[in-house]
Amino acid sequence: MAISSGELVRRNAVFAATGAFAGLPFPTSETLQVLGCVDSRVDPSDVLGLELGDGVVMRNIGGRVTPAALRSWALLGRLSRRQPPRSGHLVILHHTDCGITRLADYPEQLAAFFEIPVDELAGKAVADPYAAVRIDAAIARHALPPGRPVSGLVYDVGTGLIEIADAATGE
Repeated sequence: MAISSGELVRRNAVFAATGAFAGLPFPTSETLQVLGCVDSRVDPSDVLGLELGDGVVMRNIGGRVTPAALRSWALLGRLSRRQPPRSGHLVILHHTDCGITRLADYPEQLAAFFEIPVDELAGKAVADPYAAVRIDAAIARHALPPGRPVSGLVYDVGTGLIEIADAATGE
């Protein structure tokens, strides 16, 4: 069932009445950045118990670290007049039963999403969220400033629990 614009306005009025948005700085602090999937069952703020302003949440298909995601982090750094955020914990959140696995039937499009040749798709471990999040955490650690905490988590859509698949150094 679709949610009407009127219903969205009603829900927004309830939100606005809380005042939770008042006084939040922009750009947001560099305490936490999360990369998660666009799947509506897996809203990173809800899954991780984040409040408005706790961190920056970016989402794409599969919550994958792609060249486009890295470019977006670099632009985010520009908003705060720095290059990519140099501090704060980057959390990469993948999940079970991810729709990205269904894209295996469309290898050309999937390869274009990752900006790689089709014959390199196996290296992305699309069918295994635990392996995929470890791959993505390694890419992020290589691309971001040294020492930046990066961790990989997997959310189980059946239990509602997350598991650390790749811990940040020092955790």
